[in-house]
Amino acid sequence: MPTTSEAAPTAPEPIGVRGACPHDCPDTCALITTVVDGVATRVQGNPEHAHTDGVLCAKVSRYTERSYHPERVLTPLKRSGPKGSGQFTPVSWDEALGDIAQRLTAIAAHDPQAILPYSYAGTMGMVQGESMDRRFFHQLGASLLDRTICASAGAEALVQTLGGKVGMKVEFFAEAQLILIWGSNSIGSNLHFWRYAQQAKRNGARLVCIDPRKTETADKCHEHIALRPGTDAALALALMHELIAHDWLDHDYIARYTLGWEGLRERALQWPPERAAEVCGVPVEQIRQLARDYGTTQPAAIRLNYGMQRVRGGGNAVRAVTCLPALTGAWRHRAGGMLLSSSGQYPVQRAVLQRPDLLAGRQPRTINMSTIGDDLLRAASPAFGPQVQAVVVYNSNPVAVAPESGKVVQGFAREDLFTVVLEHFHTDTADYADYILPATTQLEHWDVHLSYGHTDVVLNRPAIAPLGQARSNAQIFRDLAARMGYTDACFADDDATLCRQAFGDAVDFALLESQGFATLAMPDAPFAEGQFPSPSGKCEFYSARLAAQGLDGLPDHLPNYELQGSSAQYPLAMISPPARNFLNSSFVNVQSLRDIEGQPLLEIHPDDAEARGIANHSIVRVFNARGSYRCHASVSRRARPGVVNGMGIWWRKLGLDGTNVNEITSQALTDLGRAPTFYDCLVEVEAVDATAA
Repeated sequence: MPTTSEAAPTAPEPIGVRGACPHDCPDTCALITTVVDGVATRVQGNPEHAHTDGVLCAKVSRYTERSYHPERVLTPLKRSGPKGSGQFTPVSWDEALGDIAQRLTAIAAHDPQAILPYSYAGTMGMVQGESMDRRFFHQLGASLLDRTICASAGAEALVQTLGGKVGMKVEFFAEAQLILIWGSNSIGSNLHFWRYAQQAKRNGARLVCIDPRKTETADKCHEHIALRPGTDAALALALMHELIAHDWLDHDYIARYTLGWEGLRERALQWPPERAAEVCGVPVEQIRQLARDYGTTQPAAIRLNYGMQRVRGGGNAVRAVTCLPALTGAWRHRAGGMLLSSSGQYPVQRAVLQRPDLLAGRQPRTINMSTIGDDLLRAASPAFGPQVQAVVVYNSNPVAVAPESGKVVQGFAREDLFTVVLEHFHTDTADYADYILPATTQLEHWDVHLSYGHTDVVLNRPAIAPLGQARSNAQIFRDLAARMGYTDACFADDDATLCRQAFGDAVDFALLESQGFATLAMPDAPFAEGQFPSPSGKCEFYSARLAAQGLDGLPDHLPNYELQGSSAQYPLAMISPPARNFLNSSFVNVQSLRDIEGQPLLEIHPDDAEARGIANHSIVRVFNARGSYRCHASVSRRARPGVVNGMGIWWRKLGLDGTNVNEITSQALTDLGRAPTFYDCLVEVEAVDATAA
């Protein structure tokens, strides 16, 4: 027992470290991490950041559970068993880097294009996602990766219509009188926008949700329009038809600030509500009423997300919806217009970060990440180039997330494919690695972030020291560059320096350091007088750039590749929206979140379930010609008749039979942007004998 004269030990003072959420979902929240004696004890939203307002989603509020996960990879690992077995032996960084550099050097001596980087949005930071890694692969001369798996169809549509990934400022949705939430489950994936929508609702605004699934967001809107997957362009064209027929148009705005009106008018008049109702599978009066509401309400605002563009005609669909605000002059109001992505507003110095000049005139081939299942199985040919002999995966889990995953598994299982994976955990992809390199989480490294849902730059400071032997992505590529003998000065830039380079003088870095975020300077109503970043400066209903590629210059409805009703064998359309407690395949292994999510689910309408003898909670097999997977049935009116919702994306190893929903999705690509068609998928569903399960 201490004597009364002895001072009691002083408890360590908690400190708060400002940071950024690595997952632009699209909220890019500002974080405060509480650290006590070098240990992160809590992650919460920064109350000083207006968009975050102190609130985080359930996923990121549990981020300490992810960083301190007992299964975290904390040392370099070398494969010691068959590919896919998950058997590894710890090795030193020196051994791992030396062997990797030797293997890549040997492959590059024949043709560096046989080496493929594979990354996406495991972190969306500019530093850990697209800086030193790009420098490394540019210097190497590796194949380029077409990063299409999430958003490129919609992004291309915005570029071809507005001139860039731009839109209205998200905070002004709070002042709108009508909000169309189109292809977005905002409560699950855009929580902070939903707060603005609720504010508008309290002020009398009408909220309409347009989505094949009766989402949690649809539950809270005044109206839900449950159209068939892939029919959004038909609905948008029918709305245009009614705007024209009833003269709910801003003729002055159209004349001054748009291009191609006569052609669009002619096309829209081919889409009376009756035609669209038949295509979309919704009541004709619902279309007429929506057009009336949109045409006679100001300010009216549209919030899109990327779900609607994951079908054959996804790019055209986004183009069609993006045309609507210019027809009614909604852009004149700061609370009018539309928003899919604001990321084009940011003055990112990508050439400084990525250094494409290191290619030194070489023009490597480009491989589409969405067709990795086919491309890893391709032999060398004049058209394709060399066979892929090495893949370096970071910020992604392709075995779980890429379409037609049976083929993806075959590709990664090749014994002659050298695979390096930078990871936090033993993911489905990591199981096929030759080396797993331990990467830091967001709490352990520097980064700087933009957003596609607001217009603030957010800085991430490391809150704690890297756990175990983990190194940041940028550090790992710096180390590999040194082992490969790359001497350009750019390979010495540390992570904090890279943060400063991302925006250069265009963003006040001292402000980022002092408050953690900086707001871009831009007008409240950026397109009130046109001034779009398109070649013409106008909203381009007609895109001469698309026409020059031999494509239709005007938006149109393109039916799905796998059109519902076209196959007696596979009569159900399937979409695969994200499970609410996961972010694609991230967080699937966080036990508290998996406990909430429960089990891999397929939502099926009661009518479709009854016709197949499927009971609620029973095990079902979902299948088509590409493959099958088993999951639990949720008999629910969240699914519309004829459409099932395969909730994703579970890790394959955590599924009922080592597969997930991507076993049956397609590698076919969209009309624009070369993107995947996850929601353009026909299936059949059958009950599984409980004894066989």
